[in-house]
Amino acid sequence: MQQTVIQSPMGPLTLFAEDGYLTALVFGDYGGYDHLPLFEVARRQLEEYFAGSRQNFDLPLDPGGTDFQRRVWRALLDIPYGRAISYRDLALGADCPRGFQAVGQANGKNPLPILIPCHRVIGADGSLGGYSAGLDRKRFLLDLEGIQYRK
Repeated sequence: MQQTVIQSPMGPLTLFAEDGYLTALVFGDYGGYDHLPLFEVARRQLEEYFAGSRQNFDLPLDPGGTDFQRRVWRALLDIPYGRAISYRDLALGADCPRGFQAVGQANGKNPLPILIPCHRVIGADGSLGGYSAGLDRKRFLLDLEGIQYRK
């Protein structure tokens, strides 16, 4: 596994890659400064996202996980930039209409936040719900994309 740290408006982000795929994005500096072309492309795309000039990522992702988790994470990729959905809607998109809790847990285990936009899932009443990286980071990302939520 290779890793590198990039700077962002949210502080350092550590990217992990294996076999030509990004496997994780972690908030914080976890060291490692491997120089892969993939890391350079990811850094550039993240900079564009934070600058407001990129709405979709075009990166090879391999988040691992169970079949169910991958199904939920694929459904997250269908949420358009600047739009939020409810956990119920995510459960429907993942073909698990009664599995709100399981879908919420899979959402929270997303190893590639931002790139797989789990921050775009909020409560049906507009409340934030949770975010494994902290609600301040979720607020930052929602505000960046102009997504309305209950404050």
